Amino acid sequence: MPHAFENTLKTFKAGAGKSGSFFSLPELARKYPRIERLPLSMRIVLESVLRNCDGKKVTAEHVRQVANWSPQAERTEEIPFVVARVVLQDFTGVPLLADLAAMRSVAARLGKPPGAVEPLVPVDLVVDHSIMVDHYGSHESLDLNMRLEFQRNRERYEFMKWGMQAFKTFGVVPPGFGIVHQVNLEYLARGVHVTPGGVFYPDSLVGTDSHTTMINGIGVVGWGVGGIEAEAAMLGQPVYFLTPDVVGFELTGRLREGCTATDLVLTVTQILRQHKVVGKFVEFFGEGTRTLAVPDRATIGNMAPEYGATMGFFPVDDKTMDYYRGTGRDKQQIAAIEAYFKAQGMFGVPMAGQIDYSQVVRLDLGQVTPSLSGPKRPQDRIELGEVASTFKDLFSKPATENGFNEPAEVLLTRHQVHFAGQERDTKVPAAPPTPPAAERSLMEMEGNKPTREAALAEAAPPEIEVLPVSIGHGDVLIAAITSCTNTSNPGVLLAAGLLAKKAVEAGLRVQPHVKTSLGPGSRIVTEYYQRSGLLPYLEQLGFAVVGYGCTTCIGNSGDLAPEINEAISKSDLVCAAVLSGNRNFEARIHPNIKANFLASPPLVVAYAIAGTVLRDLMTEPVGKGRGGRDVYLGDIWPTSDEIHKLMKYALDGEAYRENYGRVKSDPGALWQGIHGVSGETYNWPASTYIAQPPFFEGFALAAADAAGSKKVEVRGARVMALFGDSITTDHISPAGSIKESSPAGKWLLAHGVAKPDFNSYGSRRGNHEVMMRGTFANVRIKNLMIPAKADGSREEGGVTIYRDANGNAEKMFIYDAAMKYIAEGRPTVIFAGEEYGTGSSRDWAAKGTQLLGIRAVVARSFERIHRSNLVGMGVLPLQFQGNDSWQSLGLDGSELVDVIPDPQLRPQSEARLVITRADGREERTVTLRIDTPIEVDYYRHGGILPFVLRQLLAGA
Repeated sequence: MPHAFENTLKTFKAGAGKSGSFFSLPELARKYPRIERLPLSMRIVLESVLRNCDGKKVTAEHVRQVANWSPQAERTEEIPFVVARVVLQDFTGVPLLADLAAMRSVAARLGKPPGAVEPLVPVDLVVDHSIMVDHYGSHESLDLNMRLEFQRNRERYEFMKWGMQAFKTFGVVPPGFGIVHQVNLEYLARGVHVTPGGVFYPDSLVGTDSHTTMINGIGVVGWGVGGIEAEAAMLGQPVYFLTPDVVGFELTGRLREGCTATDLVLTVTQILRQHKVVGKFVEFFGEGTRTLAVPDRATIGNMAPEYGATMGFFPVDDKTMDYYRGTGRDKQQIAAIEAYFKAQGMFGVPMAGQIDYSQVVRLDLGQVTPSLSGPKRPQDRIELGEVASTFKDLFSKPATENGFNEPAEVLLTRHQVHFAGQERDTKVPAAPPTPPAAERSLMEMEGNKPTREAALAEAAPPEIEVLPVSIGHGDVLIAAITSCTNTSNPGVLLAAGLLAKKAVEAGLRVQPHVKTSLGPGSRIVTEYYQRSGLLPYLEQLGFAVVGYGCTTCIGNSGDLAPEINEAISKSDLVCAAVLSGNRNFEARIHPNIKANFLASPPLVVAYAIAGTVLRDLMTEPVGKGRGGRDVYLGDIWPTSDEIHKLMKYALDGEAYRENYGRVKSDPGALWQGIHGVSGETYNWPASTYIAQPPFFEGFALAAADAAGSKKVEVRGARVMALFGDSITTDHISPAGSIKESSPAGKWLLAHGVAKPDFNSYGSRRGNHEVMMRGTFANVRIKNLMIPAKADGSREEGGVTIYRDANGNAEKMFIYDAAMKYIAEGRPTVIFAGEEYGTGSSRDWAAKGTQLLGIRAVVARSFERIHRSNLVGMGVLPLQFQGNDSWQSLGLDGSELVDVIPDPQLRPQSEARLVITRADGREERTVTLRIDTPIEVDYYRHGGILPFVLRQLLAGA
C-alpha cells in the first residue's frame, strides 16, 4: 500500500557529491505548521513515526498526533516509536539472550523455523559489567582482574559466543574495551542510518541500562528500558510511550574557574528533581548550552534517570560535529550527518523563544559551585564546604530524616584494625608500585581467594609487611574514579590526573585505609593519560587502572579486607565511599558502607588523600606534605588553562579508529580463547549461570482467550511487604554479592557451588533459580510489616511475615514465604510509597516479582521503566489516589486484599481495592497504571514476551 505521506519523501545532498532520500519534516510542516516550533527531540520522534507509517503498527493518526503536539495538552495518547538499534550491557543482555534462545526452543518445539526469532534491528552487547575490583593499586591490577573475570564468567561468555553465531544482527564488544555508554558514544553511534533503498534517518535506540541517555549528548534520541522492552524493540515492535511533556532547560553564562561538569550535573539533577520531571523529556537550549562540549553534554544526559526524566537531550550542532571528528568517525558519515540535520531544519542549539516547551527551567552556569551528592541519593547535592557539617548533622538524625541514627558522642571514636596476617604471618602477597598502595594491598575480595591466589601466583608478586590502620565514622574506605557519568569526560579526568601530579609533587599520600581504583570508560582514557604523562602520578596514589567497565558504581567494588569488615560491623561504623558515579543508593557500593558520595574525579582523589568526609576541604588542609607542611585543596587544584593544554591528547581520531578496530580484528587472547556451541538453537547444558527461563512454560500459538486470557481480578491476596518511599530496583532486583545464608546461597551450595565461586547476582542473571531467590533480598531493604525494635529501628533484609490459613504468623525470607503461598494457590500483593522502582532499569526487578507469585503492586507513585516492566511481566501496578497510602489505611500486613480492576482494563481506569481485616472490610479507589492500549494487550497475553512470540510465529 502507498505511504500515507509519500509526498514528504524528498532528496537532499548528503555531502561529497552524494545525494539521498529522507522523509522531510519541513515538507510535512506545510500541512502541520506547528512542527516548526516543536522541540527537536519530538521532531526526531515524529520522523520515526512518519517514516514507519504502515497503517498497522504506526498509523496516519499517530503522525497527526505527534505533528500536532501541544505543550500543555492532556497526555492520553501513546506514540509508537520504532528505534534504529538496540544496545545491551552484559548483565541485562545475558538474560535477554536467554529469552531469545528460549523463544527459538519454543519455535522448534512447535515445528516452526527457529530463524523466525531474529533481531530485526542491529543489536550490540557491550561486556562491561562483569569486571570486579579485586586487585588495585598496582600495574598488574588490570591483568589480574581480567583473568578473574574470565574465570568467573566463562559459561556466560560461551553463551554470548553462541549468540554471535546464531543471530545475524547480534554483535558483541568483548570485555576490556569500555563502559557500554562510552563505547556507544565513541564507536557505535552513527548519527544517521541509511536503508538499502537510500533513505536516510536519524540514529535512535533503546538500551538495557537506564543511563543509555548519555547518548542524548550527541543529539541521539534514546533512553533506558527493561530487557523485556528491548526484546520487543529488537523483534520489530515499536517502543510505546505516552506523549510526553517536554521541559526546556535554558543554560546561560559560563562555569566559574574551579567548577567541573560533575558540579554542573549534580546541580542540574537537584533542580530537575525539584521540578518533578519524571516521565518527561528535558531538552537543553540557550547560549550556555552552545558553549558546552559534547563530553559535558553527555555527562548531563547520562544522569537523566537521576533527575527522573526520560531523556536529557542536546541538539546536534557544530560541537557535535567536532566530537564525531575527534573520535575518528568517517568523513563521509560526518558530512551526511550534518547535511541531514540541516535539511530537516534541526541543526543548531535553539535560543529562547524559538521552541514551544511545556515548561522552562533556567540556570546561570556561573552560579554552579563545587559539590558532592549524598550520602544516600544522587539528587541530594551538598556544596563542598558543607559536606563535613552535613555528615555530622546526619550522623545522629533518624533514618526518617535521611540520617544514620547514631549517638553524636561516638562520632570521633577510632577503632584499630589488626590484620590476621600480623598474628599468623607478617608477610602477605601483594603487588604494589609504591608504599602507600602496599599498605592497602590486603583489601582483596575475601570470597574469591582461590582464584585470586591463582592469579597472583602467575604474577609472582613480592611479599610486603602489613601495617596496622585505624578506622572511624566518616572515614573514606573506597575512593573510585568510576562509572559512565564522568569517565567519558576528558576535562574532569585530566583534572584528576593534574591534581594527582600536584599532590605527589607536594608529598601527599593516600590514607592507608582507602581502597582506590581507576576504572576508565574506555581504553582511550589510558592512552591520553599516558601521552599526557599523568598516569604515573595517579598510580603513585594508588589509582592504577583496574579494568575497563562499570565497577564501583554498580557494586563491583570488590570486598574490603575481612578485618575491616569486622571492625565496621562490630562497632556499627558509618564509613564512606566517594566515587565519580551516578548512583549512591544504600548498599549499592558496598553492603558495609552506609554513606556514599558522588563527586568529580579530582575530588575523588582529594578525598582519598584526606581519608575522611569529616574534614572541610574548603577551609582545612587536604593533608600534610613534605616537612609536615599543610597542603590545601587550592594548592593542588588544576586551572582550566592547565586542563585545556592537555585536551589535544584526548580527541585524536586516529587513536579512536585504531582502538575500536581491534573489536573484531584483535579482541584479546582471553576472549579468543572462549568457544561456544554452534547452531540455531541452544542446547541448554547444565549450568548455574545459564538456564532455560520459565516464561514460556505451557506456551501455545493461540492465547487461551485473546480477549481475556489472564484473570484481571486478584482475590484473597496476602500482603508480602509494606515498603516506604524510594524503594529502588537495587532494593528489589538481585544485585551484588550472594550470602551463604541467603536462599540463593543455599541453592548454589546445594548444587555443588563453593562459596568462593558464588560470583555476583549480576553475573548469574541468566539463571532464574538464583535470581528469583535473590529478589527483595537486598541487605538494606526494610519491610515495614516487621515490627520495629525496642529502640524504634527497623530490621533490614529481605524478610516477611508468612501467615498460614489459620492466621499463624512466622518470620521468614520473602522467597520462602512466596513458595509457601504459591503452593497454597494464594496470590500476594505489595504496598509501597512514593517513587517505587527508581534506579537502574533492572528487568529482574519485574521478572523476580512475577516468579514470586506477586500479582499486584500498590504504590503512591512509580518510576517509569519499572512500572512498564511490571505490566510487561503480567503484574498489575496500581496507584493510590489523593492522600491515600497504606499508612493512612492502617495496614500492618495481616489483612487479605482484593484488587478488582475494570474488566476491560481501560488504560488508567479506576480499580477497587478491598481490604479485609478481622474486624471488617474497607474499600478504596486506586488508579490502574496500565497506561496504554498496547500494554493492555501485553497483560492479556500474560506479558510482552508471549505477545511478541505469538506475533513472530504467526506467519512462520
